[in-house]
Amino acid sequence: MGFSETVSAERTHICFFGMRNAGKSSLVNAFTGQNIAIVSDVLGTTADPVYKSMELLPMGAVMIVDTAGYDDTGELGVLRVEKTMRVLDKADIAIITVDAQKGLQKPDNELLDIIKDKNIPYIIAYNKADLLEKIPKTEKNEIYVSAKENIGITELKELTASLKSKKTDRRIVSDLIGSGDTVVLVVPIDKAAPKGRLILPQQQTIRDILDSGATAVVCRDTELSEMLGKLSQKPKMVITDSQVFKKVAEIVPKDVPLTSFSVLFARYKGELWELADGARAIENLKDGDRVLISEGCTHHRQCGDIGTQKLPKMILEYTKKQLEFSFTSGTEFPQNTGEYALVIHCGGCMLTETEMKSRMEYARKSGTPMTNYGTAIAYVNGILERATRIFPN
Repeated sequence: MGFSETVSAERTHICFFGMRNAGKSSLVNAFTGQNIAIVSDVLGTTADPVYKSMELLPMGAVMIVDTAGYDDTGELGVLRVEKTMRVLDKADIAIITVDAQKGLQKPDNELLDIIKDKNIPYIIAYNKADLLEKIPKTEKNEIYVSAKENIGITELKELTASLKSKKTDRRIVSDLIGSGDTVVLVVPIDKAAPKGRLILPQQQTIRDILDSGATAVVCRDTELSEMLGKLSQKPKMVITDSQVFKKVAEIVPKDVPLTSFSVLFARYKGELWELADGARAIENLKDGDRVLISEGCTHHRQCGDIGTQKLPKMILEYTKKQLEFSFTSGTEFPQNTGEYALVIHCGGCMLTETEMKSRMEYARKSGTPMTNYGTAIAYVNGILERATRIFPN
């Protein structure tokens, strides 16, 4: 997959922050070489975060994000600042844009404290350096630039590309298989399946399998038994959609490793063993407890939707408790989950690794166990141990 085809969730997110009229948008335009952000002398021109994909060598495919001024005021300003703070949850690298004539202000230092607390690699870019008589001495993570005169932009890009982002070197499944192996993928086609295409986790898993030199065999759950019978030897593993986990587990021989796309993504995007412990917290649910079910993306919910219908039904049937379910999607994930006894999140295929781990951190700080769809489904069907057996502990 070329960089232009790389989905947003797989790009390193380089996010520009700072006070109003520090020149963030001008700097973003200079950094990308395109006029993607509106530039004006009017305070608070940038309202919603602006996203632009590009390639930054040697880092590769990145997403550049321009945000509203951190010192924005008024009712709308508060909303803009909230959106800016949401961007921090997905920032792999932060660039704090500061007016070089004014230097670091109180809002800049407040933002810097948050960035340091989140352990986000950062650069302080002192913009409008062309207005200074002399360029001061800088620290290793500081640089003086001028978006207007295109001074220091190349050096800023080189400095940014040299930073090690929060992203980790991770694999979906290729570290568990080898060249020549056969992996069977079970993909049910129901009302919720997108017409004419596979969903992103399925696409990414197939590509990861092919990159390892293995063979991916894809079938529906209704043809799984027949497919396994046609194979000359047992597959290295079977990966299934979580919705048919129980059915597939009954079909696949016990000596064939079995897991799900969602369990794979629990490892790929989050912390698998912590999410597995979260699934076991289902045992502790009591009458009246609130359970939050959260999706990373926003989509039209259909009859039989996994998040709002099938999963709650499974949990209710397993626990035999009177539970209250709440639902969020997109950017609505709460920063304080203390009112919930359990959080069940989707696989997070549309979220960056950083954003998924930020959500886990919110739940952790609130003392709320967190799991994901596939891990929870595996647990209530009694196959979580089998579904995680293939992973190094």
